[in-house]
Amino acid sequence: MIDLSVIILTHNESKHIERCIKSLLKVTDKIFIVDSFSTDDTVQVAEQLGAVVVQNPWISYAFQFNFGIQQNPFRTQWLMRMDADEFITDELAAELNTSLHTTPEAVSGLYVKRRVVFMDQWIRRGGYYPIWLLRVWRAGTGICEELWMDEHIKLSSGQTARLQNDIVDHNLNNLTWWTQKHNNYSIREVIDLLNIKYNFDNKETVHPDFFGSQEQRTRYLKIKYASLPLFTRPFIYFLYRFIAKAGFMDGTKGLIWHFLQGFWYRFLVDAKIYEVYRQAGKDKESIIKHFRTEYGKNLNSPNQSVQVRQ
Repeated sequence: MIDLSVIILTHNESKHIERCIKSLLKVTDKIFIVDSFSTDDTVQVAEQLGAVVVQNPWISYAFQFNFGIQQNPFRTQWLMRMDADEFITDELAAELNTSLHTTPEAVSGLYVKRRVVFMDQWIRRGGYYPIWLLRVWRAGTGICEELWMDEHIKLSSGQTARLQNDIVDHNLNNLTWWTQKHNNYSIREVIDLLNIKYNFDNKETVHPDFFGSQEQRTRYLKIKYASLPLFTRPFIYFLYRFIAKAGFMDGTKGLIWHFLQGFWYRFLVDAKIYEVYRQAGKDKESIIKHFRTEYGKNLNSPNQSVQVRQ
């Protein structure tokens, strides 16, 4: 076994957690789960497979994951971030078992490729593969950055390198669950896009750079996207992914994926931004007040909610 521990956040992940843990047992038995009070058998299944589980109330992804880093009972040289509906391929397991022993001291973080599977089909096109994510890092050098969207591991020192094999993101829930999840995501996306314009938290945590890291490139493209007109940009984005990036070659399931994720979701976000402007106007303080009263969100901090009076 390599000197690696894995942190996973869970809430009602009984469909996924066994698959995730069993794939990780090919590289380590040091698996730490932070559960936000699941009501199914997630905790029991995880503990039966040897994982250490603690429970902590959910505030935000970054808050929960940083809690996991702080409370991790395993004092390993390397840490890894996994989502419960992901698993590592046999090829990545073999690569980790070989490469972590020989990684140069100057390298603090390792990027892996994420492979998205939707309706049991690998989404290969539309710009969706490969997506490089920093998922493995040396202990003491990484935290989860506090953002409204696109949370990622931020290193305090060291260089990064790339592994050659994949993490597979394959959620087994139905399409109703998927659309409800993205509806919930959409309000965070609204805040993130408005934050580009209004800078509610008075900071820019990710330096945008088209030729930089995956996180910097994502931020650069999101800033460019935010500058486009409401309701026009979802059409442009969908056509770019489906036509220019050959998403049409992913077939019927690919059409569903690219339309829902690349158009429907983006259009929903724009509709909610339109609603914010209609109800609160475009004054920064009025928008902050609107989110405080309407959604219980403190726009000055992604990790702080507010009590809304009934």
